[in-house]
Amino acid sequence: MSKVRLLLLLVAIALGLPGSARAATAVDLELVLAVDASSSVTSWEFDLQMQGLSDAFRDPAVQGAIRAAGDLGIAVTLVQWSGRDRQIKAVEWTLVYDAASADEFAADIDAAPRFVTGGSTAIGNAIGFSHQLILSNAYQGARKAIDVSGDGRTNQGVQTPVLRDAAIADGITVNGLTILNEDPSVDTYYRDNVIGGSGAFLITATDYRDFARAIKLKLIREIGGPPLVMAPPERSGQGPGEQTAGRY
Repeated sequence: MSKVRLLLLLVAIALGLPGSARAATAVDLELVLAVDASSSVTSWEFDLQMQGLSDAFRDPAVQGAIRAAGDLGIAVTLVQWSGRDRQIKAVEWTLVYDAASADEFAADIDAAPRFVTGGSTAIGNAIGFSHQLILSNAYQGARKAIDVSGDGRTNQGVQTPVLRDAAIADGITVNGLTILNEDPSVDTYYRDNVIGGSGAFLITATDYRDFARAIKLKLIREIGGPPLVMAPPERSGQGPGEQTAGRY
């Protein structure tokens, strides 16, 4: 067993998650939405993230992307995360395939409380937790993606690239959405340490008010298929934009 596989198994045991046995319900995409709920995120900022996500799933363009993804629909869940031991599945895996089911998922996001309040920033552990949710759910996706959003760098837990690379080894793409108000160069950190896998990309939001625009754009590209390759900004912190992973 490789060191990466062994580490992933140990993380799964530590988190108390089930094994990799799964039913064979085919979907076009398995998607984990992993939302930052660490100490840097105020209640107002957290609410803006939740509102942006629920509004996005009600948006006709996102619902169109879901239909365009294929005939099987997408399986999607919402995770809140902060420190090394603070991740929780806030909305259960849901099969979304049309406007009505997208609206229902949006309502579930609206109804979800903030389960994680404060803590450090352990992006690697959030990816590891999300990875295990994909391995252990009741779906088999033609594509698999973890969508990590946040405003800071890892300062606790397993080094982010280790668990990112473990997810990539299982065919999972890790995409990112960075919010630049706390750290204007956090997009560079995400580009180098967080995103990876087939077609991986990064969207930036200038602040939490800009999150709704950014997550809508991100979901359209993420759900509808492999994103268009666009040149990254010449330097970080230039505002909203898209960057792609060049190493995977």
